[in-house]
Amino acid sequence: MQHKKLTVLLGIIGLIIGFTSLNACATKHVEATNTYHSFIEKMVTKHQFNRDELTALLNDAKLQPSIIKAMSSPAEKRLEWHSYRKIFLKPDRINGGVKFWQEHRDLLQQASEKYGVPAEIIIAIIGVETRYGGNTGSYKVLDALMTLGFHFPKRAQFFKRELEQFLLLCREEGLNPREPKGSYAGAMGQAQFIASSYRAYAVDGDGDNKRDLWTSHADIIHSIANYFARHGWSNSPLITQQTAVSGDAYKTLLSSSLKPVDSLQALKNNGVSTPPELALDTTVKLLELQQSDHVEHWLSFHNFYVITRYNHSHLYAMAVYQLSQEIKHGAQLAAD
Repeated sequence: MQHKKLTVLLGIIGLIIGFTSLNACATKHVEATNTYHSFIEKMVTKHQFNRDELTALLNDAKLQPSIIKAMSSPAEKRLEWHSYRKIFLKPDRINGGVKFWQEHRDLLQQASEKYGVPAEIIIAIIGVETRYGGNTGSYKVLDALMTLGFHFPKRAQFFKRELEQFLLLCREEGLNPREPKGSYAGAMGQAQFIASSYRAYAVDGDGDNKRDLWTSHADIIHSIANYFARHGWSNSPLITQQTAVSGDAYKTLLSSSLKPVDSLQALKNNGVSTPPELALDTTVKLLELQQSDHVEHWLSFHNFYVITRYNHSHLYAMAVYQLSQEIKHGAQLAAD
């Protein structure tokens, strides 16, 4: 009898748990649906999209759990410099950059002269982002932006704005929004522009009245150069250079900020070696990078900060810089 009562009790508890779970799921579904409808209404009233067509489009988008997993643990946040560097400073990526330079020398020279951005920096961006077009992403951009905009609360507002920008971009460029593919974050083409950057900084480099960042090398090269120019790239050759430290006072200058705000004089006063050829009022940022068996210190200047506008990570910017220098060296050797 006691056994039968226990069985009944467990059954009741199971039903309660089941109903509770269903209720929680239903609540989340209602919340998501309300946000979904709110987004559609915004696109209809603000941008005059057709409600039925947009509803059908968004219904086609698929939730991708792998996107949420990737977004939750990007390499820039989980790897030390020595591990991160190995991803990009490889012979095939260096040689690929040299080949890219040889194949698109005229376009690179035109863009460099127009925007003031060195060819090796433009090439390194393409190398780091997509291995010179070898991997532009396998996720449908629509899926990525819907997944992150409606199922990744930490950055939902940002990705809903990117979804808005993506739909506007597709309308402007005559793209079917169901077709473009990109990264797990919705970045597109060989330049890996997110939708807002695509609309703001992509340019028609080949004069065909389209901005094609997947296949038009003229558009890709000029768009990257324009991006850096619009973010303040200067004619200064200074980007970053390695330095040395003594004592522990320099540690007060280390911070998560990427912008150069300290003077060389301040660094010198705190035990950091400074280049004698530079004025002591030059503003810099002190970086500390972890190698496998020691720590490196670097001075980063304004143009290094501009590179971080592409990806807000000093590891990313350092990978771009070091790859660019290897490519430049390789191109010079090939020319000789």
